[in-house]
Amino acid sequence: MGVMMTPLAAPGVDEEIDLQRRVDPERSWQTVVWDDPVNLMSYVTHVFREYFGFPRPEAERLMLAVHHHGHAVVAEGAREQMELHTQAMHDYGLWATVRQAPQ
Repeated sequence: MGVMMTPLAAPGVDEEIDLQRRVDPERSWQTVVWDDPVNLMSYVTHVFREYFGFPRPEAERLMLAVHHHGHAVVAEGAREQMELHTQAMHDYGLWATVRQAPQ
């Protein structure tokens, strides 16, 4: 008995155009840090101060937003820079993603 494989469906033209509409090159991008069950609040504050250079009150405000609301936008700008920030947050052990800023 052989294994039958079905080819994966390729996205249609309409789907590709819709995707292009959703990614607006004029809008900025954001680095979002998400709450996790591992890192202490003091460590998250430390990371925000060390990496981004935030003063203690700003780092603590962002950390509390992560803690109470589940996430916080910690940077906004060009996509490539936000990807670098996100990778840095991963290197520190934090959960982070990149998203396009809302209009």
